[in-house]
Amino acid sequence: MSAFLDLAPIRAATGTVRLPGSKSVSIRALLLAALAEGETRLTGLLDSDDTRVMRAALQACGVAMVDEGEQGLWITGSARFPVQQAELFVGNSGLSIRTLVAVLAFMGGRYRLSGVPRMHQRPIGDLVEALRPLGASIRYQQEEGFPPLLIEPASTRVAGPVRVRGNASSQFLTGLLQSAPLLALEQHLVIEVEGELISKPYIDLSIELMRRFGVAVQCDATASGAPRFRIEAGARYRAPGVFAVEGDASSASYFLALGLLSGGPVRVLGMGSASQQGDKRFAEVMSAMGATVTQGEDWTQVASPGLGAGFRPKAIDADFNHIPDAAMTAAVVALFADGPSVLRNIGSWRVKETDRIAAMAAELTKLGATVEAGADYLRVVPPAAVQAATIDTYDDHRMAMSFSLVACGGIAVRINDPGCVAKTYPDYFAQLATLNQVSP
Repeated sequence: MSAFLDLAPIRAATGTVRLPGSKSVSIRALLLAALAEGETRLTGLLDSDDTRVMRAALQACGVAMVDEGEQGLWITGSARFPVQQAELFVGNSGLSIRTLVAVLAFMGGRYRLSGVPRMHQRPIGDLVEALRPLGASIRYQQEEGFPPLLIEPASTRVAGPVRVRGNASSQFLTGLLQSAPLLALEQHLVIEVEGELISKPYIDLSIELMRRFGVAVQCDATASGAPRFRIEAGARYRAPGVFAVEGDASSASYFLALGLLSGGPVRVLGMGSASQQGDKRFAEVMSAMGATVTQGEDWTQVASPGLGAGFRPKAIDADFNHIPDAAMTAAVVALFADGPSVLRNIGSWRVKETDRIAAMAAELTKLGATVEAGADYLRVVPPAAVQAATIDTYDDHRMAMSFSLVACGGIAVRINDPGCVAKTYPDYFAQLATLNQVSP
């Protein structure tokens, strides 16, 4: 894709779009299928930069895969990977590196994991510190607490529960949970969360997928009320046969917001009330901001009078702890709201593909908004009229996709580095164009 993309004003948008497979489900399912006894056929798998690096890493570890295109990807799994020494490149996929590190730490081999420069700025120390008492041998090869990492064969684990901080990234806990059957061979494993657990729906998703692959996770709380998880001795993954990946709920947020801003109706297929992903709750945000939302088990539709008819979304003051990725879409919608909006509990934005709080504040300001950026919140005061601007995307797919919605304000918008959407949604701009009904 070119260095920039000019989007014409979107006067109205309507139609139906089928979502690509969920990134969160795809990456988790790839790893679980690789660890499960037997053969798994994954259907609806997302094809993007993030899933490709996970597939390549697993293949480098000797996991057998047969790609049958639309018929699915066949994976032959094993509790121990055949290749015991490998160099693995994970790009900028946080979920891939955090789940792989936890699993590879107990494979008995020697593995080096690295990524793009931004990946080497994304913290992983909380996960490493949680793994080391279990006997994991993990060394930082550059800066303490950050990739790249060298993993060597583990030693004997210590007794007692595993403890991990919950307020940095839910992916650390997901990594521990998915690796648990490798450790709970002769005795159960208990994982305790220290501090607040952010993005809890992603943990619920991880536990549900583990269940689908044959491993039950018991959930309760410590005396202090902190979440606690238990995996019984002898738990092991088993191939479920066919596993269908549902549509990506985070990607759905852009089209649901498109329906709100343009008038719609816009319907997304592949994400509805039956979705296992936490970001399905973005539909509730759209309703709170004034949209008419209808939903079935596998679809969601949004409509409104539209900005062109004088409609303004309702301002919100909301906690986005559970849906931080979709919160970026809400921040752009707030640009057109009827008053100031506050997005709270989004501190995890700072350690994503870029510092999303800083990036979002900078780009919203270009468009005329008055923005207050705190350590874990963003306050957006909409301008009297949105200004045309060139949007920088910081090599962050969600910056590109969320700011594409600015075109609904009746202005042209230039998106720099639009190709960054390949991380999770390579066809995003083509899909957006099919819904744009009126051009200047």
